[in-house]
Formats: sequence, C-alpha cells, structure tokens
Amino acid sequence: MANPRMRRELIDTARGLYDLGALDTKTMREIESLKVSAPKLLSAAGIKRLRLKEKASQAVFAAYLNTSVSTVQKWEIGEKKPGGAALKLLDLVDRKGLKSLA
Repeated sequence: MANPRMRRELIDTARGLYDLGALDTKTMREIESLKVSAPKLLSAAGIKRLRLKEKASQAVFAAYLNTSVSTVQKWEIGEKKPGGAALKLLDLVDRKGLKSLA
C-alpha cells in the first residue's frame, strides 16, 4: 500500500529539483509514477527481536539509528513508538540488516 504523504513529499522534492533544472522531464515523469510503500510497523517485542537478531546491544542499536539508548529502551517496552525517520530505518534494518546503515 502506498503512503500518500511520503509519495507527496517525494514528488514535491523532485518538482523543486525539476524547477531548478536538476532533473529532466523523463526522470520527473518516472518519479511521479513511483509507488512508495509505507514502512512496516514493528511492535515493542518486534523491535527487541530485531535488535537481538542483529546481535546488537541497545547502545549499538541506538547509535546506528541515531537515537538514544533511552529511546530504544522505551520502544522495547512499548512506552514509546518509533516514527518518521526512525520507523523507516527500523524497516530497512528489518529488510536488509543493521550493516545496511553503516
């Protein structure tokens, strides 16, 4: 399923680059036709399972995700939910592994 907000932001950014002359018409058309998938939502247990699968401490996991250890702890106990960039990075780690962020 496409994430309408993400798609809109991508197209708006591309349109700005197109207006500046950094993108040609063909590339702009290709970008407008893209379908952007929403990142997979992970439960608190899913985040912990992902971290353990990657054999990373909370500190290492937090560093890769550019967040604090406290935030990772709160995600893992369900006190807080990741959003925005963190959610996208977690989805990437889930699909391609922690080393994909290195």
